[in-house]
Amino acid sequence: MDGFNEYVRECFSSAGDIVIRSMMGGYLVYLNGKLIGDICDNELFLKRTPTSDRLLADSELRYPYEESRTLMHVFDRFEDAELIAELLEGMYAELPERKPKKAK
Repeated sequence: MDGFNEYVRECFSSAGDIVIRSMMGGYLVYLNGKLIGDICDNELFLKRTPTSDRLLADSELRYPYEESRTLMHVFDRFEDAELIAELLEGMYAELPERKPKKAK
């Protein structure tokens, strides 16, 4: 894992268990088992929820990668621990539970 991914994990870990998994040239970011965003080209993209739309209203909305169909918030306020705590708590409550894997 590269330095940026580790930095994201460190900054967000106060909110819970942060897992970053490699996926097709980028990385998926999970908080306590829920997918909250992507890391692509050393930029963090967070999913849109009512909380992220409210707290990150001034952030840029972009697609994390070329074929993406989902606009996401570009997050760069890593020094703001209060924002991160409020943001991740709200997002976690609003995002759906992970779907169980189907038996083969």
